[in-house]
Amino acid sequence: MKRFLIVVLIVLLTVVFFDSCKKGVVTEPGKEEPEVEKVVEKAPKVERPQLTEEEILQRQTLEEVNKQGYLKKIHFDFDKYFIRDDMKPILEKNAQWLLKYPNVEIRIEGHCDERGTVEYNMALGEKRAYTARKYLENLGVPVEKMRIVSYGKSKPLVKGVDESTHFMNRRDEFIITKK
Repeated sequence: MKRFLIVVLIVLLTVVFFDSCKKGVVTEPGKEEPEVEKVVEKAPKVERPQLTEEEILQRQTLEEVNKQGYLKKIHFDFDKYFIRDDMKPILEKNAQWLLKYPNVEIRIEGHCDERGTVEYNMALGEKRAYTARKYLENLGVPVEKMRIVSYGKSKPLVKGVDESTHFMNRRDEFIITKK
C-alpha cells in the first residue's frame, strides 16, 4: 500500500507541475515589459560620379553605339539621289552629333530598292551616299571622317513589293566605325 500511495503522490505532483506550466508566467497588470526596437542600420550611400555622354560613348562597343541610334537614316524618292526636304533636319541632327564627338568616324551606306539592275543600283546607292556626305560636309563635318559605300539592292531593310517597302529600302545609313 505504501508503494501505491507513493505512486499516486508522484502522479499527482506531476499533474500539478504540468498544469502550472500551461498557465505560463503571470505578470502584474501595471508592469508591461518594454518593447525592444529593431534597429536597422542603413549602408551609407556611395555617391558615384555621373558619367558624361562622351564617357558613356567610350565605354560602349561599336555595336552598342550603333544600336543606340545616335545617327538616323534618311530615305530617298524613287530613282533619285537628292536630299528630300523632310530628310534635311535628320541630316542636320546627325551633323550636330558628329561635331559634338570629333573623334567619331562613320561609313555612309547607300541602299536602293529591288527595282533596276544590280549595276544601276550600285551606282545609284553610291550617288546617294556621296550626296549625304557632301551635305554633312557643308554642315561642318570633316570629309576625312566619312567613308561611303554602296550596297545597291543587296541589303534590303524590309521585304515586300509595295511602295512603302520600296521607300524604306531607298536609304542611307550612317554607321559609326570609330569612336
